[in-house]
Amino acid sequence: MSIRLYKAYTPGTRNRALSSFSELTTDKPEKSLIRKNHRAKGRNNRGVITIRHRGGGHKKQYRLIDFKRNKYDVPGIVNSIEYDPNRNARIALIHYVDGEKCYILHPNNLNVGDTVLSGKGISLNVGNTLPLEEIPLGTSVHNIELLPTRGGQIVRAAGTSAKILAKEGDYVTLRLPSKEIRLIRKECFATIGEVSNNDAFLVQSGKAGRTRWLGKRPTVRGSVMNPCDHPHGGGEGRTPIGRARPLTPWGKPALGKKTRKPKKLSNAYILRRRP
Repeated sequence: MSIRLYKAYTPGTRNRALSSFSELTTDKPEKSLIRKNHRAKGRNNRGVITIRHRGGGHKKQYRLIDFKRNKYDVPGIVNSIEYDPNRNARIALIHYVDGEKCYILHPNNLNVGDTVLSGKGISLNVGNTLPLEEIPLGTSVHNIELLPTRGGQIVRAAGTSAKILAKEGDYVTLRLPSKEIRLIRKECFATIGEVSNNDAFLVQSGKAGRTRWLGKRPTVRGSVMNPCDHPHGGGEGRTPIGRARPLTPWGKPALGKKTRKPKKLSNAYILRRRP
């Protein structure tokens, strides 16, 4: 993937940097694999805003992604590489030899016409899905299962990959993109390679309007609110927080406070926490 830079011929193109979409091979999704996508826009079942700064945005259809990759030993041919509005990674349309079609996350260096497989005892090519116990040390993998047969749940964002560090007993040690080192069951499946679109972090909207197209509403700093609206509000001009620590609008500690439950069951599988 590459980034397209713009000259400042309008205020909206100053500092704009968008994807060139040069790796895409079609702009028409597979009709049998798209579904209507209702967006809650930050509301709960009573219509009350529970997540701020969401709403508006362009309509999107959901692409059904095969995170499980459970068509074992059935070859599939990469038919196209497509854009997915619901994630920052690209997706690849797979045509299996038995006639079934599905979308998968597109790994780097997987091209149209290549063959992908999933199962035990298969080759270690990019895009193939195997149990962690069969993948050599030092291999980069993505779309990793946390529990066997549940489907890939972690390492699915654009440009991410995890590295296999060790194997011992029933567990495989992986270094995740966050630099966390974690144990995962050896029976869990993972896909070889790195997720495509690794320049996604370089994208800059360039104007507020494009951010609104993505369904994000404006964010107002607490320090410019009134004291009745935020703990940081009030005062004359630009004043400090006035509290012992930064707080959320509801008075809870913010900016650095650890929110993970101290007795979470998966703590036993984390060898080194992310920095």
